[in-house]
Amino acid sequence: MKYKIAVIEEIHKDGLELLENHPDYEYELITDVSETNLINKLPDFDACTLRVSNLDEKILKHCSKLKAISRHGVGFDNVDLNYIKKNNISLLITATANAVAVAEHVISMFLSLSKSISKYDEEVRKGNFKLNADKIQTFELLNKNILIAGFGRIGKKLISRCLAFDTNVYVYDPYVDEKIIKKFGGIKVDKIEDGLKKADYVSLHMPLTNETKNLINYSVLKTMKKNSIIINTARGGIINELELEKALNEGLIFGAALDVFSKEPVEKDNPLLKNKKVILSPHSATFTDECTSRMGIETTKNIIDFFENKIDKSMLVKL
Repeated sequence: MKYKIAVIEEIHKDGLELLENHPDYEYELITDVSETNLINKLPDFDACTLRVSNLDEKILKHCSKLKAISRHGVGFDNVDLNYIKKNNISLLITATANAVAVAEHVISMFLSLSKSISKYDEEVRKGNFKLNADKIQTFELLNKNILIAGFGRIGKKLISRCLAFDTNVYVYDPYVDEKIIKKFGGIKVDKIEDGLKKADYVSLHMPLTNETKNLINYSVLKTMKKNSIIINTARGGIINELELEKALNEGLIFGAALDVFSKEPVEKDNPLLKNKKVILSPHSATFTDECTSRMGIETTKNIIDFFENKIDKSMLVKL
């Protein structure tokens, strides 16, 4: 039997080569991700890969052959979970591929903001050189408190990098035992509010759920240190962007960095686009050459392993 795989949006060629070189699979790349086109195309396929496009009931109800959806990433808020659970469609994720790239991205944002790199760069380009350099505030990471909110694979990669800067790392994750956090060198906090008050730096690594939506809002930001920095590489919507803008303008925190947004692409009237206290990247924390290759391979390998009944349980989302 030959399985037909829909590759929804482009993935790294290394992932496609796995399908090309396997005699039991054929694939078709779908770049038109409009609802109409997906409804027309997907009914022919046994499985599909998925990046940022949405697969909801309107589309999935036409896909009676579909047995598995393989996410090119770890988040799955763009998939109709209720529908796939009721219809026995498995959801796979690239659980191991992106952790290092995201952890490094967070560290780069910590350092860029702490050292005010963009401000120094702007001064030099203006011809000011050292004219205003001593007026620009910068910080060291040494002995600072870092809060990692969410302690999955990315959090575990991040903590070792934070500890290398001689920081104190607090971890909030109600689903991870204190012994595991201690083993990695962290200090468990039971309430995120307590961690946020202590933290000089915060990095978010949790899914977007009803509980985490707008978790970081104006009232929370008011309790944080004035020199604190918050980073979101998880999901847009965990931070209330308008209230973050207000907090930054009022000097409640020092700075922020966002790789994810409540609406993507970012709307042109989003005030954070003009705010110099925030660093922005286009949901690209995983866009290293090495990571995109690993993610492409893991995305298609998950499909092959699924049909061969060899899927690693850590790649399979429990619904």
